[in-house]
Amino acid sequence: MSEHKKLGTAPDRKLLDPIEMASRDELQALQLQRLRWSLQHAYANVPHYKAAFDAKGVHPDDLKSLDDLRLFPFTTKADLRNNYPFGMFAVPQQQVSRIHASSGTTGKPTVVGYTAKDLDNWANLVARSIRAAGGRAGDMVHIAYGYGLFTGGMGAHYGAERLGCTVIPMSGGQTEKQVQLIQDFKPRIIMVTPSYMQVIIEEFSRQGLDAAASSLQIGIFGAEPWTEAMRREIEGRAAIDAVDIYGLSEVMGPGVASECVESKDGPVIWEDHFYPEIIDPETGEVLPDGSEGELVFTSLSKEALPIIRYRTRDLTRLLPPTSRAMRRMGKIVGRSDDMLIIRGVNMFPTQIEELVLQEPQLSGQYQIVLTRDGPLDSVEVRCELQMAAVGQADVGAIAKSLQHRIKTLVGVSTQVSVGAPDSIERTLVGKARRVVDQRPR
Repeated sequence: MSEHKKLGTAPDRKLLDPIEMASRDELQALQLQRLRWSLQHAYANVPHYKAAFDAKGVHPDDLKSLDDLRLFPFTTKADLRNNYPFGMFAVPQQQVSRIHASSGTTGKPTVVGYTAKDLDNWANLVARSIRAAGGRAGDMVHIAYGYGLFTGGMGAHYGAERLGCTVIPMSGGQTEKQVQLIQDFKPRIIMVTPSYMQVIIEEFSRQGLDAAASSLQIGIFGAEPWTEAMRREIEGRAAIDAVDIYGLSEVMGPGVASECVESKDGPVIWEDHFYPEIIDPETGEVLPDGSEGELVFTSLSKEALPIIRYRTRDLTRLLPPTSRAMRRMGKIVGRSDDMLIIRGVNMFPTQIEELVLQEPQLSGQYQIVLTRDGPLDSVEVRCELQMAAVGQADVGAIAKSLQHRIKTLVGVSTQVSVGAPDSIERTLVGKARRVVDQRPR
């Protein structure tokens, strides 16, 4: 990022919560205490968990150590949908202060609830995340996550207020107005999906403005997987520190984990509230730290919706602590349910993203379109030019180069089409639609 926006690189330990500076032994003692409570709370108050524990032949009293968590059953998104809408809640409706839900585009939405204490913890953890990203009390925060049932907007909003920031609750969409307010109000921080940040940067260029000259110094990006290539592209074009925040509504929302601006080497999991495991996605076996597998979370303090061994489907690794007591998670390499199998080759959308972003004349927006002709699947990668490249780029050469590198590095034959600027569908509120599967069911 440009020198006039450069942030400090050393964490101010006076600003950390005491638990962030605890020893691993102190942290694990707290985890064990809270885990015992969470298992008992779920077993006593959620019929699904009582039935699942009994079927597995385990009881909350069987947890003698943190390693004993592997004895307990997993929770999946299907379990939440099968108990729609409120069957997984562990408190009476009168104690539920707020409800959020997923979009439900692939079935019934997953519904999550929060008690007043849950909301208080959530605000504290998002505030901790913003602080880890370099935010401070008094900063102005432009929130372009969607508000409503989606957890992003309100999670970011109350966390920023808890930290003592001034909040601009813009929500998603109205991209021209997004740029206008950034220019007029001069926020220091923006919280948004990384794909929509790309759209905002494009709008700066469309208006003849330089995003790198804006007041923004920090971007806190989450709600969808994004690559190191996208980080470099955003940081280069907007001259900001791009920091990864991780969360999912079933576990809490944004703020389950967040990167620290001084290192940007993987989101720190707030392990005082969420216990992570990495499992083999095929066998369910718990893997040692450092191994790549599926991320699983157990909540340690949630009252309304305790979640036990929730299979996130996100593929990553657990990494050792650095400046804080908690472990980190590696960048999400993909989702086990997003993996595409094309003519026997496993492919993740993020692999295509890395290669698209290496082409300087492309905008970074892309879609993977899957069709089937007879028994074989066909893959088209649609991408588009940057506005500055119009009239100067050899579209055929770009397509041929990208097609060759996908074949060489990913191992899949594709057709690559390069369109005009803005020809790829944009996301204005939620997650980018990277895969369009037109194959017959």
